[in-house]
Amino acid sequence: MNKVIVISGASSGIGKLSAEFFQQQGNRAIGLSRSYPKGKYDYEYILGDLGDKESIEKAVKEIEKLTDHIDVLINCAGIGISGAIEHTTYEEVNSIFQVNVIGQYYITKLLIPLLRKEGHGKIVNIGSVAGELTIPFQTFYSMSKASMHKFTEGLKMELKPLGIDVCSVLPGDTKTGFTDNRHQPKVVEDDLYKDRIKRSINKMEHDERNGMSPMAVVKLINKVIKKKRMPIQVTVGFSYKFLVILGKFLPKRFVNWILAKMYA
Repeated sequence: MNKVIVISGASSGIGKLSAEFFQQQGNRAIGLSRSYPKGKYDYEYILGDLGDKESIEKAVKEIEKLTDHIDVLINCAGIGISGAIEHTTYEEVNSIFQVNVIGQYYITKLLIPLLRKEGHGKIVNIGSVAGELTIPFQTFYSMSKASMHKFTEGLKMELKPLGIDVCSVLPGDTKTGFTDNRHQPKVVEDDLYKDRIKRSINKMEHDERNGMSPMAVVKLINKVIKKKRMPIQVTVGFSYKFLVILGKFLPKRFVNWILAKMYA
């Protein structure tokens, strides 16, 4: 049966590819982001900035005009910042949490009534392996994704009796425009941190540009929403699953030592 699927962050990357894929599969995809996608797209679109409360409320009203129910909500929107904690400004930290955490919570909260309508709604939150394994000089991104993983856990328990299932999908390094759109730090090298910030960012960007195809993430999203009961969390790619599992079972001090060697 065709589904009504709302996808935030649908102007690029995983969000755009998800909207295109599900529309082509015969579903009704409704994309949402603060700007229209570049190039052609064949799915419905609503402008909405997840960093702005009034913009989210306006977008939800538009969605309510388009449909009386939602089968699946895919929270793909997200921004990244990098750099040393010491050099990161209050405004930068506020902006990433407004979009990656608070905006995701708020649009989900407002759309729960539509997800409840058919008695089988599903919510997929795009988390990150970086939410399980903290990446130095990308700490605030890791924090925001870790928050979304906990958000998923709480939602899943609260909404299960209401017929709504929830899952986090965790990509690792993925080839998307996210790399080029990440907010770059004002300080990439100084007397204190030397070139550690720059080397960390260069490695991170290299890994992303040589990472998995975003279609691998879309296919996994498609797989989990077809399940009668979605897993609470699923990681994309065997190597990343292995890393997440190791991170849970190895001593934290050892895991952090490895991450520091790789990124710090």
